[in-house]
Amino acid sequence: MGSKDNDILYFVAFCIEQYKARKSLTGEQVIDLFDKYGITDYLANNFDVLHTQSTQWIIEEIEDMIKKGVR
Repeated sequence: MGSKDNDILYFVAFCIEQYKARKSLTGEQVIDLFDKYGITDYLANNFDVLHTQSTQWIIEEIEDMIKKGVR
């Protein structure tokens, strides 16, 4: 696995942890939610842009995707 792949994994894990803390959910609940709405793929596929955004912006983006039922 390359360096960028590791960066993407760390970023996705960071987003999971931040969302978990913000919403008082378990890691399993967040992973299930992210899988249901395609958020993990979205975060990984758009890493180059997303990792430059603030944590607050990323959380709001995730919440928006869930509210819209994006998959």
